[in-house]
Amino acid sequence: MNRVDFKLMYPFAGLATLASITSCQQEKKEEAKPLNIVYIMTDDHTAQMMSCYDTRYMETPNLDRIANDGVRFTNSFVANSLSGPSRACMITGKHSCGNKFFDNTTCVFDSAQQTFPKLLQKVGYQTALVGKWHLESLPSGFNYWEIVPGQGDYYNPDFITQDNDTIQKHGYVTNIITDDALDWLENKRDKEKPFCLLIHHKAIHRNWMADTCNLALYEDRTFALPDNFFDDYEGRPAAAAQEMSIVKDMDMIYDLKMFRPDKKSRLKSLYEKFLGRMDEGQRAAWDKFYEPVIEDFYKQNLRGKELANWKFQRYMRDYMKTVKSLDDNVGRVLDYLEKNNMLDNTLVVYTSDQGFYMGEHGWFDKRFMYEESMHTPLIMRLPKGFDRKGDITEMVQNIDYAPTFLELAGAPVPEDMHGVSLMPLLKGEHPKNWRTSLYYHYYEYPAEHMVKRHYGIRTERYKLIHFYNDIDQWELYDLKSDSTEMNNLYGNVQYDSVVKELKKELLKLQEQYNDPVRFSPDRDKE
Repeated sequence: MNRVDFKLMYPFAGLATLASITSCQQEKKEEAKPLNIVYIMTDDHTAQMMSCYDTRYMETPNLDRIANDGVRFTNSFVANSLSGPSRACMITGKHSCGNKFFDNTTCVFDSAQQTFPKLLQKVGYQTALVGKWHLESLPSGFNYWEIVPGQGDYYNPDFITQDNDTIQKHGYVTNIITDDALDWLENKRDKEKPFCLLIHHKAIHRNWMADTCNLALYEDRTFALPDNFFDDYEGRPAAAAQEMSIVKDMDMIYDLKMFRPDKKSRLKSLYEKFLGRMDEGQRAAWDKFYEPVIEDFYKQNLRGKELANWKFQRYMRDYMKTVKSLDDNVGRVLDYLEKNNMLDNTLVVYTSDQGFYMGEHGWFDKRFMYEESMHTPLIMRLPKGFDRKGDITEMVQNIDYAPTFLELAGAPVPEDMHGVSLMPLLKGEHPKNWRTSLYYHYYEYPAEHMVKRHYGIRTERYKLIHFYNDIDQWELYDLKSDSTEMNNLYGNVQYDSVVKELKKELLKLQEQYNDPVRFSPDRDKE
């Protein structure tokens, strides 16, 4: 608004009235200012390891800041619990059958297709991506990007720049990604334009290598095994066929860091490459912590359930240490926004590409449609003008993020997006026509961890899953009476009517999203 010389234009008696009108006009203009978006996504961070969701294990005070100042989604899910496919669903607003990035092993993301950053650019937004991309092709639709190749490395990681150069940066990856994101906010954007910044962390992906400053944390903690840690998978042959068991499949050297030159494991050479990235000081700090742990482990010569419990404790501590750095760096982003008076005009989102198993069913990793991996944390700090606080209980999915960001920015939401905008929920509304079921489809088999291909439907109470390809197995769970999904009810005549209705709704969703698997399992990747 141009400055006005009131003395020349108006008599003194009218100054108060004019000033009031001008102030109201200015407030309206400020309210209409486009909102910024800061989207922070981590890898494999499960809600069990966030104290705003679960207080059993660790504290995450900075993530709690977002939840306490905003909203927490208690029924937040993904459409395909695997890193690359989940990211493709998020950025396109479409299920895997729509964006065609089905799995991590055979697919390359078609960067020419419609994504929400491209649509935000069309309405004047600056877009930036820092960190993990994991879609094989180079990013498009971003004014600025800098990504780690593939999964990235925890120590002294490589980054691919917009010039298509690969450069190495010194330090710990979670700190570096945050440094680069804050540098873009401070020095590389046009501060007169709204922005959407995607901060995509490598953490907390396997193999959970903590920053040297956090190595000694949580060593005095002992955690209770989940009740179903020694699950026998009765009535669930697909669950029994997996290779993601903490007891059987967790690598003693790669995952648990019990490295010794005379010991062998399947992934030992890969762990040696990780160690080789460290500088002298980092390696010295690493060895100072781990050498006594390694010596004590091999001295104990554990077997059976004692060894299983030891692996679980080691896994929990390493995971939590990696989360600690992540939480600290989320705090750095929040502090920057607060210091620069940007919180009132910025939507801050924190989520993960999927959930993760922390010993439930005896597992680590994700992939299955079961609750721990289909569920993903989602918390938001809302801009000024949004009064909604607390829990949002409606079922949402990561295909909903794209239309939400577009509506927030005042951009049209394309009709071919599968997701729906969360804006009504953020405004405190409870739409009567909100979805009552969710669709899920996982494709990556045969591959690492050997989780069978499957699709299914989740309602508020029930979950129906069909495992297919080299198996033909259905599973039904009553989430109200069996929240840990241990009792497969499929085939129980008392639930025949439930199965019939769920299959009818499942087909409806497959038709709605045009998933060709409805015609034949052989057509699942068309």
